[in-house]
Amino acid sequence: MSISLQKGQKVSLAKPGGGGLTRVRMGLGWDAAPRKGLFGRLRPQTIDLDASCLLFDAAGNLVDAVWFRQLRSKDGSVLHTGDNLTGEGEGDDEVITVDLTAVPVGVAQLVFTVNSFTGQDFSQIKNAFCRLVDETTGQEIARYDLSGSGHHNAQIMAKVSREGGGWAMTAIGATATGRTFQHLLPVVSAHL
Repeated sequence: MSISLQKGQKVSLAKPGGGGLTRVRMGLGWDAAPRKGLFGRLRPQTIDLDASCLLFDAAGNLVDAVWFRQLRSKDGSVLHTGDNLTGEGEGDDEVITVDLTAVPVGVAQLVFTVNSFTGQDFSQIKNAFCRLVDETTGQEIARYDLSGSGHHNAQIMAKVSREGGGWAMTAIGATATGRTFQHLLPVVSAHL
């Protein structure tokens, strides 16, 4: 059963019946809203959203980043499956998988971000979502709709944090401006 997350809501990543998740997939999906052209005609547009996963230590220092220019973490625990430049197609347009058992002990939080590399703001993007899936079963655990349109072109989606002996996910949903994750670091640091 999937949980539809609201901004700031936290969900434990412990499996029902005990035990914790070992492999998760964060999926990002979106569609470009058509633009109004001359005489009100709708014109298609291309929007390149990018998903990133930022790895932080307990002190809030950036340890590593997985994004379209670095598709694998240095330790191999986080893998980006590739850059989708248009959002065309069904389901997840970009995917980042995480082997939680292989995340180094020094990494306390994984923060997932999305930004418009082509610069359009979220008022021009429709059907945007991120979701967390149990990679071993394929079951969707949580979904966060990024449907709030506005004049921002980036969003801090969610974080997965060590909690006790397991992990928990928190939906953040903070808006930001920036074409790559580097521009988002000041906003991300406020949520660590």
